[in-house]
Amino acid sequence: MSKTQETGALTEAIYYILLAVHTPLHGYGIMQYVSEISNERVRLGPGTLYGAINNMLAKGWIESVQTPVDDRKKEYMITSLGREVVQKEITRLEELLKNGRKIARGE
Repeated sequence: MSKTQETGALTEAIYYILLAVHTPLHGYGIMQYVSEISNERVRLGPGTLYGAINNMLAKGWIESVQTPVDDRKKEYMITSLGREVVQKEITRLEELLKNGRKIARGE
């Protein structure tokens, strides 16, 4: 487990992927969604995406679901544990912003 995961902080790729799979999406759809919501700042390559997906599947943060149209395509969906992980990250990021703004303003 990386140092980042031990402290509870998510990588940007993991965070955005978890946001993307609040509705079922296949790999290419996840890459498009992440690019779109980050204004094309974050572009996931297949190696990064599928490495992250396998990691999150192993942790139970996402699950694979069969598509009704094409059973060869795998789609991924966030689990309740994954939702908890996202909420903890949002809380952590809010604290970072609050403390950063407070200190930057000299308060």
